[in-house]
Amino acid sequence: MDRVIVDSLRIEYPVIDMNRSFRQEVMNSFGQILTRSDGAKPSVRAIQNLSFKLEDGDRLGLVGPNGAGKSTLLRTLAGVYLPSQGHVEVVGKISTLLTTGVGMDYDDTGYDNIMTCGLLLGLSKEEVEAKRDEIIEFCDLGDYINMPMRTYSTGMMVRLSFAIATAIEPDVLLIDEVIGAGDARFSRRAANRVEKLMTKASVLVLASHGSETIRTFCNKALFLMGGREVFFGEVDEALEIYNKWIKQGQQAV
Repeated sequence: MDRVIVDSLRIEYPVIDMNRSFRQEVMNSFGQILTRSDGAKPSVRAIQNLSFKLEDGDRLGLVGPNGAGKSTLLRTLAGVYLPSQGHVEVVGKISTLLTTGVGMDYDDTGYDNIMTCGLLLGLSKEEVEAKRDEIIEFCDLGDYINMPMRTYSTGMMVRLSFAIATAIEPDVLLIDEVIGAGDARFSRRAANRVEKLMTKASVLVLASHGSETIRTFCNKALFLMGGREVFFGEVDEALEIYNKWIKQGQQAV
């Protein structure tokens, strides 16, 4: 059974050459800075003692201000970051929409990059071949698919990388916001494609600032602040607590 288990998770970043102004900026954005009496480099604690469990059918929405730890948590679930302390277990085939374009070779054609990136995303050569025509059709690059990627515009690169990243049918889907991709027409198609992915995944973890997006796709929510859990549970209750916190902050300004 597909599942995600996070147990007593702590993530810390070392801070190199930190002056006073930068220290304050980091503290405001990410939370607790740990100084070391033994002369070692100080570090930022981005996730602090976080625990939760998701099982087949769970859709978790991550809410919180910028710097709350949402993206750090997603990257840890994806295996990009290793826990400083605690344990993370993800069972099932993972697909991420955290960033696009990873692994692309700008001297290769778009056609060749489909194979390269598909393999990096965990597909077999046969699976990439089976999906290639659909990827080419979706990104709609015409003859440019056979040209080096260095000849592409930024929008063309985004469309190709997005088409590749969303070609996987995952068990566990991790999304950092519902990203836009290319022009308005393509963005609408991209949004529909992401929605289909989210409904097919066994477990979804979605970070978003949009309350309606969280309500639409999620059955649980985690409100993070400074890397700590403020609330974990029912979506409407989590959003009520989060929105109340936002209003209190606005009234204080």
